[in-house]
Amino acid sequence: MPGFFALLAGVVFGIGLIISGMANPAKVLAFLDLAGNWDPSLAFVMAGAILVGVVAFAVARRRSASLLGLPMRMPTATVVDRRLVGGSLLFGIGWGLAGFCPGPALVTLGMRDYKAVVFVAAMLVGMGLFELLERGRRRS
Repeated sequence: MPGFFALLAGVVFGIGLIISGMANPAKVLAFLDLAGNWDPSLAFVMAGAILVGVVAFAVARRRSASLLGLPMRMPTATVVDRRLVGGSLLFGIGWGLAGFCPGPALVTLGMRDYKAVVFVAAMLVGMGLFELLERGRRRS
C-alpha cells in the first residue's frame, strides 16, 4: 500500500509541474536569466512549495507515525559541509545549463523530449558514479 501512495504523490507532483510550467526548461532558464527577459513565476512556485513544506514539517515533527502507520523519519543532518556545498553547486550548474532538475526531467521524459532523455541518462550516470565513489570511501 505505501507504494501506491508514493506513486499517487509522484503523479500529483508531476501534474503540478506540468500545470505550473516548471516541466518546461525554457521557463526555468527564463527564471535564471536575470539580465535578460526574466520570468519570476518560478519564484512564486518555490515560495508556495516552501510554505507547504514548512507546514508539513511542523505537523510531521509532532507525529511518531505517518498516516499510513509507517514510522516518521525526519532529517537529522544539521551541518553544512564541503560535500553539501559542492553538491549544491553541481546541482545549480546542471540546472542552469539544462533547465532541468530531477523531478521535471522525469516528467518531461514521459513527454518523449530527447533533451530529457539525455539529461536523465547523465543524471543516472552521475548517481552511479557517486555510489561507486561512496563505496570506495566507506571501505577506506
